[in-house]
Amino acid sequence: MNKRTIVGPVLILLGAYLILNKGGELEAGSIFGTFWATLFIIPLGLFFHWMYFSMTRRRAAGLLIPGGILLTVGLVCQVSMLTGDWGTTWPGFILAPAVGLAEFYWFGGRNRWLLIPINILVVISLLFFSVFTVEALFNRTIMGQPFIAVALILGGLAFMLIRKKDS
Repeated sequence: MNKRTIVGPVLILLGAYLILNKGGELEAGSIFGTFWATLFIIPLGLFFHWMYFSMTRRRAAGLLIPGGILLTVGLVCQVSMLTGDWGTTWPGFILAPAVGLAEFYWFGGRNRWLLIPINILVVISLLFFSVFTVEALFNRTIMGQPFIAVALILGGLAFMLIRKKDS
């Protein structure tokens, strides 16, 4: 590893933090508080992957299960920390074991019985992601704006002003 592989991502993360921080203070505690997943969880997941692909010469596929879980959990936590939207991203924790098992299936012996829990976890995770994402988008765009109120007022006016031809 050279300096570029470490300094480059660190500079990118600090730049992203300064953009997202918008005038906040730059302290070590706030950096650790925001990027704890990137500093601790994601590297551990990458370490398991590195051990599988480099050290064991692809003979210990079981390393990919915790590696995939930790990498997915780290990404979910980091996205949640940056956006502050834990209510929408939490289904990623259901997806995490599916990613680890899928990596184990793909690089391991391809045991077809692993596809059952992988598919169940993926479907549940995608279901919750879609429900909570649609709800969040609906609440932020339609319910947060007076669109429904204006539509109700216009509907009421239409009922009052439009006369039937029978009367």
